[in-house]
Amino acid sequence: MGAERQVYPVEIAGVKRDLPLFEVAPGVRIAVLNILGDVELTEAAASALAERLQAVDFDVLVTAEAKSIPLIYALAVRMQKPYVVLRKAYKPYMGDTIQAETLSITTGQPQTLYLDEKDRPLLEGKRVVLVDDVISTGSTLQGMRLVVEKAGGQVVAEAAIFTEGDRAKWREIIALGHLPVFAD
Repeated sequence: MGAERQVYPVEIAGVKRDLPLFEVAPGVRIAVLNILGDVELTEAAASALAERLQAVDFDVLVTAEAKSIPLIYALAVRMQKPYVVLRKAYKPYMGDTIQAETLSITTGQPQTLYLDEKDRPLLEGKRVVLVDDVISTGSTLQGMRLVVEKAGGQVVAEAAIFTEGDRAKWREIIALGHLPVFAD
């Protein structure tokens, strides 16, 4: 059995977790937040973000699949707003999609975000809040922004559980906390 994985302790809206550290580049590690299956953490984060978004005038929430889907659902329920999930793979039933390419920090590969044809009316002429679990490089955020703009929507706010890396870069993000990047 290998050495015990190092962790980074966090508290999100009163809920404590130890985030495992994973190497994403030689000598660079990040604390990985994975809310999938963590109902307590997802619910706490959604409640806290809903409070912070109360002052924002918006029509719809948008995220990219997959890890932030439970967060956006819980947030949509609390705020009584619709939500849209931008997909990372095209399926024929999605029809005439709007798409934008981004670079995933998780995989290190380019990925395309697709807006399903059925969701276009939810964005056209609407004020949009972009939601993600962690904003690190901003590439997924940029891809979401491009899709919303191509669909005729206007991004009025961006929200996340955590920002990561250069804190100064994320001053405009509505976030519950910030994660450092660990360089060996």
